[in-house]
Amino acid sequence: MLDHSSDLRHILQYISLLQELPEPSSLKRFIDALRVTSDDEEAVNAKIRELIDILKENPKYGAGLAAFILRLTDNYQRITLYADTGIISDDSFSHSINRLIGHRFLPLLPKEDSVVELAHHLFDGATDEKWLSLITPEHWDELVELIKVDEQNLELVASAKNSILNALVILSYRISGIGLHTEMMDTYPQVLNYTAAFVAQNQETVLFVNQYRQSHNLDAMTDTMPDVDIDPAPLLVMLEQCQDIVDNIRKRVYKTGISIRMTNMLVRLEQSIHRMHILLELVSDKNKNRDKAIVELTQEIVRTAKTRYSFGYLIKNNTRLLSRKITENSGQVGEHYISTDKLGYKKMYKKAAIGGFLIAFMATLKILGSSLVLAPIGKAFMNSMIYGLGFVGIHIAGGTVATKQPAMTAAAIASTISEGSSKKKQLTKLAELVVDIMRTQFIAIVGNISIAMPIALLIAFGWVQFYGETMISTEKAAYLLHELDPLRSLSLPHAAIAGVFLFLSGLISGYYDNLAAFNKIGERVKRHHLLARLMPQSWQNRLGSFVEANLGAIMGNFIFGCFLGSTATIGYMLGLPLDIRHIAFASANLVHGLFFLSPDDLTWQLALYAFVGVLLIGMVNLIVSFSLSLMIALRSKEVHFSQWKDLGELMFKHLITHPRDFFIPRNESVKYARIDSEGRIIYDDNVKETAIPSGSVVRRLGNKKADPLKDIQNAVNVAKTDLSQGTLNKVKQDDKPIEAGEMGLDMNSETNAKNPLPKPDKPPQLPK
Repeated sequence: MLDHSSDLRHILQYISLLQELPEPSSLKRFIDALRVTSDDEEAVNAKIRELIDILKENPKYGAGLAAFILRLTDNYQRITLYADTGIISDDSFSHSINRLIGHRFLPLLPKEDSVVELAHHLFDGATDEKWLSLITPEHWDELVELIKVDEQNLELVASAKNSILNALVILSYRISGIGLHTEMMDTYPQVLNYTAAFVAQNQETVLFVNQYRQSHNLDAMTDTMPDVDIDPAPLLVMLEQCQDIVDNIRKRVYKTGISIRMTNMLVRLEQSIHRMHILLELVSDKNKNRDKAIVELTQEIVRTAKTRYSFGYLIKNNTRLLSRKITENSGQVGEHYISTDKLGYKKMYKKAAIGGFLIAFMATLKILGSSLVLAPIGKAFMNSMIYGLGFVGIHIAGGTVATKQPAMTAAAIASTISEGSSKKKQLTKLAELVVDIMRTQFIAIVGNISIAMPIALLIAFGWVQFYGETMISTEKAAYLLHELDPLRSLSLPHAAIAGVFLFLSGLISGYYDNLAAFNKIGERVKRHHLLARLMPQSWQNRLGSFVEANLGAIMGNFIFGCFLGSTATIGYMLGLPLDIRHIAFASANLVHGLFFLSPDDLTWQLALYAFVGVLLIGMVNLIVSFSLSLMIALRSKEVHFSQWKDLGELMFKHLITHPRDFFIPRNESVKYARIDSEGRIIYDDNVKETAIPSGSVVRRLGNKKADPLKDIQNAVNVAKTDLSQGTLNKVKQDDKPIEAGEMGLDMNSETNAKNPLPKPDKPPQLPK
């Protein structure tokens, strides 16, 4: 420890002496001395504590280190550092991936004047981002307070502040550009009423920058502190208004839909607004968060330096963007898989019973179809249609299929995790939600198999009575039972594949719900000219409403069916043991297998073993689909959830103390802030009004107050002016002032100067 302390002290002394001639190698030695390669938080903070003690003993070391860093970074482009680092680009995914592929074959030229290149050189350890994140906030606060330049080097502060102010102006113009982008206005016409906020923040930014630069005398390359510093409050208010607009747009996503490009624009808008907050803290320290701003910016620089050429980071960012797009639109109507009370519990059983009834017939059709001699593609098509059309029929009939985890569930999970002030409270709510999901899935499974099995038995019995022969051979029956064997077959891996497809079907449902809203599919169906010739207008309107409300569920179910129906064929063509197992179909196959099995081979042990296999298939279906839904929910909200062990302990404790909650609804259900008793997200449609400063060059569009008498008098004055100029040949013969009554205006009516003319809420309906 003494040797290390002496080495660190020597490095700081060397940096302090050479602060006039900064070079990267000395700073790299300093960072190497602080680096801890393990994940030992105590070791990391012990080194930082040692550094803090040295700086407290020798304040000149802190001032020298600050001057050294500022002089070194002054040789690089700092404006792009402040304005670009950590903010996602506008490049498409394909362009970015092609760029990185090209980099692997012919490396891209480094930007020698970029601070990120400097950071890449300084932080060249594989664990640098990790050990920086392990430093406690208290140590960061002490460290930032100790590393400050003295009054002899105020020109360095002035140079840094000028760069920050220039970056503020650049970010401000970018925010205005995104906020006034054509696609945003086309997609969300209501934004037109709030465009003044984006322009006003730009005005406030330019005003703040000019006043700050003048009051601090930055043009003279010094930093003079005025008696009363420039208050950034007006600018912060306008940035808050811009953020409110983004929040308002997100609240309406479930109705309007959203594109990948629009999602990207909103994320860039939020990141740019947040970066302006950070930069304002750096120059003004308005909310006493300058230390946090420095730390956050430093960590962002290191993260960018480590990940700029990473395929994994690029894919991670884009999948987060995609998952956010999908989960933000979780469907206005559709399938809901969370019940929090007894009424929802009973409704789920009824829906699952309908699904079980139809699944029994679907499983029978698939068994009969397997005896047909078809080409592999033909067999895949037949099975896909049986599954796909069957699932669509179940949805239209009001039924459901057990273990499905649609995007609605992911959105519900995300809303529970991301809201709440306490991590412990969030974790407890998440555990309760998981219990509700498990209980709902349990009753859905019971509803499916409790109806599918007896209906399958009736079908098998009716077939024998009607045709006088067995539906399948004893060999086929034995094979059906073998497919359920959890030990001597691949039933559980196949169940995991079905779980992945169950999860994907939920994302597909969310995607098509979003597509229907974003492209206004329902309204377009209502206006379709060909359909207007084929059906009455009332039918066409009902069809449009149905498509808009159910397109996601229909497409999710149909594509899910195609997944299930074609997996075995794809496995056969590739020579891989691919297939699917789903608990509802497995239960129907169990009945057919036992019914048509040879009596000599049928035992109660075999029946029990096969039934246990069915239950294990259902458990794997549920675990895989739910785990993937939880993952996509966390990714969509950018929640770094690491308390898996704590969540598992809470779940286990709940299972031990209240096991019935996993199977039977509680007397008093848990209330969630954004989830109703049937699992639907409760959306907040309250739109925040934006207050625009009086000096804004752009006014709020619309809401014009009309004054009829004033307008009439203005018209008269114009007419008189035109008459005096010889442009009118004739006016009223008595040349008296025109009265309101002569213009058809009833002064006693409600439409007068005190009551402005009514403004229509929307344009008049055009003829179809």
